[in-house]
Amino acid sequence: MLIRDALVDEFPLIREQRVRAYEVHVKNIPEDHWKALKAAISSDANFNSDIERIVAELDGKIIGSVVLYPAHSDAYEGNVEQLDYPEIRMLAVDPEAQGRGIATALISECIERAKAKGHLAIGLHTGAFMKSAISLYERFGFEHISQYDFEPANDGIIVKAYRLNFEKIPNL
Repeated sequence: MLIRDALVDEFPLIREQRVRAYEVHVKNIPEDHWKALKAAISSDANFNSDIERIVAELDGKIIGSVVLYPAHSDAYEGNVEQLDYPEIRMLAVDPEAQGRGIATALISECIERAKAKGHLAIGLHTGAFMKSAISLYERFGFEHISQYDFEPANDGIIVKAYRLNFEKIPNL
């Protein structure tokens, strides 16, 4: 598997793959929440130049992607204050490739990039309904930071904040 920066001409494929990866959650959330989530993961907003778009490629095919927002950016369009560490967003693995360590490889790449830039932590937000994602993040050592949780659609679904402090886990 090759982990690399995404190419501009791959952006449409990445958006489509995200939607397919997140569709598994449709049955667990209200229709309006799915519409808002789908719009967010399909948006062009995460394709500006300050944001790192990373893909996992296997046998010449993109099988996963993630977006790494720089520290002090508005990764959540005003829902969360600008944090002093990078944020992982929109981690997605093609449904046919899930369970093969691709998400782990993409998260590891984000952690390494953040550490290489001298950051002491990295964060992310995930829907409370994304149980397998939360489990994966907690295995990495991410801790829930409730003061940065938010409820984007006023429908009872909480987007939970997590942070991994590199000082706490120096061998990452």
